[in-house]
Amino acid sequence: MNEDVFNTSIRKFLKQVGVTSQREIEKSVREAVAQGRLKSGEKLPAKMTLTIGQLDLTFVVDADIEIG
Repeated sequence: MNEDVFNTSIRKFLKQVGVTSQREIEKSVREAVAQGRLKSGEKLPAKMTLTIGQLDLTFVVDADIEIG
């Protein structure tokens, strides 16, 4: 296994996940604030699940996103 190729591929995947996830969260939060469904100071419980079926891997991250 080529460690450099593997590491670069993982980083590329995680960058895509991070950038696209942030964009979608920001868009949804802005819409909810504009519609009055969210207020400053609220916390949004969030969950991200990573699955790789071929490896039988499921990894869950739970965290709060604060609306400033």
